[in-house]
Amino acid sequence: MSESFLGSALHGAAALFLAIATFLVFVIWSIKRHRSPKLKIEYGATIDALMPSLAGLTLGSMTSGNSVQLLENGKFFDVLIERIGAAQQTVHFETYLWKEGKLGQRMADALSERARSGLKVRVLLDATGSKKIGKSERKQMEDAGCKLAMFHERSIYTIGVMNERDHRKLAVIDGKEAFVGGHCVVDEWLGDAEDGRHYADLSVHLHGPIVHSVQAAFSENWGGQTGELFVGDAVFPELKPAGEVSIHAAYAKPEGSAPAVKILHHTVICLAQKRIWIQNPYFIPKPEAIDAFGEAVKRGVDVRVMMPSTGGSDNPMVQHAGHRNFEKLLKCGVRLFEYPHTLLHQKAMTIDGVWSAIGSSNFDDRSFDTNDELTLSVKDEALAGQLDAVFEKYVARCQEIELKAWQQRGLWHKFKDNWFYVFNEVL
Repeated sequence: MSESFLGSALHGAAALFLAIATFLVFVIWSIKRHRSPKLKIEYGATIDALMPSLAGLTLGSMTSGNSVQLLENGKFFDVLIERIGAAQQTVHFETYLWKEGKLGQRMADALSERARSGLKVRVLLDATGSKKIGKSERKQMEDAGCKLAMFHERSIYTIGVMNERDHRKLAVIDGKEAFVGGHCVVDEWLGDAEDGRHYADLSVHLHGPIVHSVQAAFSENWGGQTGELFVGDAVFPELKPAGEVSIHAAYAKPEGSAPAVKILHHTVICLAQKRIWIQNPYFIPKPEAIDAFGEAVKRGVDVRVMMPSTGGSDNPMVQHAGHRNFEKLLKCGVRLFEYPHTLLHQKAMTIDGVWSAIGSSNFDDRSFDTNDELTLSVKDEALAGQLDAVFEKYVARCQEIELKAWQQRGLWHKFKDNWFYVFNEVL
């Protein structure tokens, strides 16, 4: 075989490979494009009158008769572990991040004890986020009888979904009470955000009919990962009213359409009439969201966003990616605050002092378009007031970003902002 023929064959193979790769890139881009439309909405009525609409748009149902208890920082795990210990029939736990440590051992002990007592204990962990779970903690739970599954564990069978992660954080006890929020099983979530090593976060403890929706979210990923379905009063008991709060859960990711968490966040921005206060660790809004914020400001809405600084974040690259759009946001009239002292991991938003979102969703492309998330939509002035009080507590120690000073930041800072923004969908 002549060298020229061999060279031509290699060039042909390389060209074919490049063509196939290019085609696949366009296929993936097309899929994401059709699941990420530019959303728009006509607004008019107040948000507290539109709960059925919010639920319907996000493929859920509004439930009334619920109670909500807000839990901050390390106190969350004190309450969660106590309630796990009181479980009588089933414990379901799902999280993104679990690392070996003091907290991981506490959780492993609590779950193992219930499994040894004969309860059905199911634990679902994201394979990427929980890759550093202690081997002894995992073995302890499995030996005790816990059913433990890893979401999208690396293998040839999951190569097409490796970028899709289970970012939800939830627990359901006996199908009668639930926990939803941002807390992860890592030692930095202990304490009270009192130093640079311990994080701030928020979760809620729920009673009432909304627990069925949280159980359904767990069932979705558990069934998809293990093939096991569960039924009966131990998991879906009849739930009587436990309070006066209206809630719906947004978590669905329909094929060929925008995920529910994205629709929810964008819709409420368009509906706000007085105030939008956001607490989020990874704030990288898409252009259409920035435009919606600008329109809200024009309506007289007070729009404020609080996030950690690059020095306070556990992932400075994400903060730099968010910085890329700060100038446009500031010009729109959005007020931006950065907290330098520790990671503010809470994912909460309040609208007009009457409505709140709280859950696992970051304000970025990964959460809105790729990850599996769970966000609660809550109509309750008391919870909105509590979340606003948390905002005010931390914003007192924040640095507000001013437009003129921001425009004068150094070239190296600007380069990092633009460079990391290129990768914002995979950070």
